Amino acid sequence: VATILAVGIATLDLIQEVDHYPAEDEECRALALRRRRGGNATNTLEVLARLGHSCRWAGNLGDDPDSALVSQELRALGIDLSAVCCHPGAQLPLSTIWLNRTTGSRTIVHYRDLPEYGHQEFACLNLSDLDWIHFEGRAPDQLGPMLERASSCLPGRISLEVEKPRPGIEALFGLADRLLFSRHYAQARGYQAPDSFLETAAPSGKTCYLAWGEAGAWCRTAAGDIHHHPAPQVKAVDTLGAGDTFNAGVIHGTLAGWDERRTLEFAVRLAAEKCTRVGFAGLEALAGG
Repeated sequence: VATILAVGIATLDLIQEVDHYPAEDEECRALALRRRRGGNATNTLEVLARLGHSCRWAGNLGDDPDSALVSQELRALGIDLSAVCCHPGAQLPLSTIWLNRTTGSRTIVHYRDLPEYGHQEFACLNLSDLDWIHFEGRAPDQLGPMLERASSCLPGRISLEVEKPRPGIEALFGLADRLLFSRHYAQARGYQAPDSFLETAAPSGKTCYLAWGEAGAWCRTAAGDIHHHPAPQVKAVDTLGAGDTFNAGVIHGTLAGWDERRTLEFAVRLAAEKCTRVGFAGLEALAGG
């Protein structure tokens, strides 16, 4: 069991299931509607908690009912919220999601008026008892000082999720031990082939993972070796949070002492299993690899 801190956001997800992606100005009926807690960092922590780890979240909440709901749910999962900051008068970010029941894909519109978690708040945290810190790649101006402090306190035990292109994010790659790239980021950089991205765009000397949806995922070791593991063929029910689950799988495998190839295989299998269900319940059955 490892003690893991994740820095990032929580959201309220308003999910409407549809049988097709609606065209502009089209009116269609939703097949189902549900509300749930979302956010990359808290999703990853939920999976890690289900895999048996002791988890903490550093992020911001408002004082609205949705923030209270998120707090209640995370505490029920055993996630420590002592590093969370509350902002009076602010509301929890909202993600409105269309989930295509036919394909399992999702489209997200995100709204937020809550500030990002800042490096001044992070500077007050005790990091001495942590085994790993995971960062969402958000707000590079705030993230830089956080990564600098974390890398000095826990060298070799830091992961950085790089989901979207953000100005200045590349300058921070050298401060993380594991870089977790998304297909969206690689394609935004002009790459359509995962191995080409890892060979030419990912920083040398770092262990880098790149998830690519139904094609599986790739890894490049610090020595430069590239591995690929295909995704199992599954009936996708809900892909929401699959990338966050993959990231949790990488962290879990790394902490277990597995090599990159085994870690990659486990993370791909874990993410595929998540796609077969709504939410993350039941993933704990895969904890042993």
